[in-house]
Amino acid sequence: MNDLKVGVIGVGALGRHHARILAGIEGINLIGVADSSETRGREAAESWGCKWYADYREMLPHVDAVSIAVPTFAHLDVAKECVAHHLPMMMEKPLAGNVNDARQIAELADEKGITLQVGHVERFNPATLAAEPLCQNPKYIKSERLSSFSFRSTDISIVHDLMIHDLDLILSLVQSELKNVQAFGISLFGKQEDAVQARLEFENGCIADVSASRINPTAGRAMQVWSESGCTTIDFTTREVKQYSPGAELLAGESPVELAFQSGADIAQLRDDVFGRFITVTDADVSDDDALTAELTHFVKCVKTNSTPLVNGWTAVAALEIADEIQKAVASHVWGSGPQSLMGPRILKQNHDDQQKAA
Repeated sequence: MNDLKVGVIGVGALGRHHARILAGIEGINLIGVADSSETRGREAAESWGCKWYADYREMLPHVDAVSIAVPTFAHLDVAKECVAHHLPMMMEKPLAGNVNDARQIAELADEKGITLQVGHVERFNPATLAAEPLCQNPKYIKSERLSSFSFRSTDISIVHDLMIHDLDLILSLVQSELKNVQAFGISLFGKQEDAVQARLEFENGCIADVSASRINPTAGRAMQVWSESGCTTIDFTTREVKQYSPGAELLAGESPVELAFQSGADIAQLRDDVFGRFITVTDADVSDDDALTAELTHFVKCVKTNSTPLVNGWTAVAALEIADEIQKAVASHVWGSGPQSLMGPRILKQNHDDQQKAA
């Protein structure tokens, strides 16, 4: 089979990694990179031995597939051009800035039978892959995705920027319709939300508490998943996955609480025995594979085999639908007193109204 000719549209902070990785995948011929910045474009082209295009549309006739890492507001326009050339697309998340645009992109791809994969890269994180078998039928999920302010993706809210990763993961685990959303948030540096806390209730009874912030002093990406088999903790950064489950003695009805009340009980020893004797702690085996490489390799395979990507257009739309419900809840939330709390809801409500008009 001939090499797949691929182009990368947008070689900023993330797109340059797309170009780097695609240039090294066997069976791929990186034809070119497109970026309106000559400095970025030429640097990437020289680094990975391909051609720079100032206008991505000039590159489209020369490639078999594209990887797209442009600002979110441009996704729909770029997708339309790529669909017109019948090109499979790897589109960075979120699929679009609003649900209507996302649906339109997914529909365009479906109509033309074009492979569309969306860059929810946490699906390919080895920690996620190791944890999935341990998180069947979850009852409660708690996720936190925190970072300092990066001055990137300021055109979208924290819900679309970071929280969208966890919304996608939660939907893949819960497999149930959303029943109710409660949320609040704050816009500190501009019109878009910088920190949001949400509670999601699903029809099957599962509850998920989701936090995301890009104004946190420290970074962290973690999730706890409670199910009938126990609690699984996932650190997406360190790639540590642990499962805490009832031990044999606890399952047999022997409780450390009851033992503590017996004459001569060694409380210190019982305290040490909680994790290990009564609660079994299992460290999952996690590979050291690179998630973005796995994601792009998956895209290439899907294009070559004409198979459906793990995260296709409609999967991404589902995450955006929940994101939209969260932003509606944030916009309607009533803050307490104080100048910042009075200003926050007004900014958020105006932002939400602006998005509704644009849609």
